[in-house]
Amino acid sequence: MPPEARPVWQVARYLREMLERDPAMADLWIGGEISNLTTSSAGHIYFTLKDQGGALRCVYFRNNNVRVRLTEPMRNGDAVIVHGKIEFYPQGGTLQCMVDFAQPAGVGALQAEFERRRARFEEDGLFDPARKRRLPQFPRTIGVITSQTGAAYHDITTILERRWPLATVLFRATPVQGDDAAIEIAEAVRSIGLHRKPEARPDVVIVGRGGGSAEDLWAFNEEPVIRAIHGCPVPVISAVGHETDVTLADLVADVRAPTPSAAAELAAPDRIEVARAVRALEATVYARSRQRTGIAREASHRLANRMDRLLPDTNGWQRRVAAHADGIAHLAHRSAREAREATAGLAARVQALSPHATLARGYALVSKADGTPASRAASVAIGDQIEVRWADGSRSATVSATDSGGSAGGAVGSQA
Repeated sequence: MPPEARPVWQVARYLREMLERDPAMADLWIGGEISNLTTSSAGHIYFTLKDQGGALRCVYFRNNNVRVRLTEPMRNGDAVIVHGKIEFYPQGGTLQCMVDFAQPAGVGALQAEFERRRARFEEDGLFDPARKRRLPQFPRTIGVITSQTGAAYHDITTILERRWPLATVLFRATPVQGDDAAIEIAEAVRSIGLHRKPEARPDVVIVGRGGGSAEDLWAFNEEPVIRAIHGCPVPVISAVGHETDVTLADLVADVRAPTPSAAAELAAPDRIEVARAVRALEATVYARSRQRTGIAREASHRLANRMDRLLPDTNGWQRRVAAHADGIAHLAHRSAREAREATAGLAARVQALSPHATLARGYALVSKADGTPASRAASVAIGDQIEVRWADGSRSATVSATDSGGSAGGAVGSQA
């Protein structure tokens, strides 16, 4: 049986679908030398990327190449690395790379990927300085997202405790490097900010880790982390690595700290400096109040002197005012004396009715073992413990007998 001849469109579509199903072909870095370079009037760049073993047609559309700030324009013979995806066009039977980023080959693939992401996020407005928020001056709750076993956590919490112990630390432990670190960090940022009620959110969040290689810090360049920090409803401080390390998390955060320790110092005020400022403010307020009081006193004296000069019979007014003041003072003294006398009388009546005064006249108080008064003989029985209190002391006793009427009588006592 002769083989079946397939139509061209079917084979071409198959090749295109094969490329689309392969994720590696959609996120590809390629290195080579530029040749056949042309630029259209619309700004699109067409070239061939080649090396000793092959060649690949490339197109670098204007909407992609304008966002990359190349130090020099692309030229034939330049060694570059490009990022893009491979596509097959059935109508023309051509295979080409759709470039979205290009850098000189000497930069290195990791740095080139950093610059590619930086350009894309910058175009999306994630690094816009206008959207960055100021840090709170006196935070009540400070969120911390880092590894629990790293030095960064210890440094941050130690400095926060020393500088501003009034704040509560809301900690979220997360891995800071490795394949799953970016997803974990992003989820921690969302859980500590976006997923909490506004009243339960921290006032500021620190996200970071200690130093390491570029590969170790790469989680803080991943898109999930960048998007999570951008969407955090409270200000974020990024503190990744050392001062010379720069990540995309630093660029999207509201504030970038050179180290985790510096982040803690940025997040919280120094309580000693705050106390010093409060004392200085208190002294200023006191001095100004004294100054204002002095000014008001001088103004009052000037007004009083002016009234003395302008009002007729000033001395008569002064005498009448003085007489009224003396009368008010006399009434106040008399009222106070009468109140003291009434109080003394009430005290004497209370003293006369006091049980202690009754005991002083030779009577005694009898109470049961639980402290309740035994006002009647029938309220106690033989064998009960009682306490008898006189004016000069008390005795504990046991009821040993009753009289003929059933009332208690006789007691064996001991000193209390």
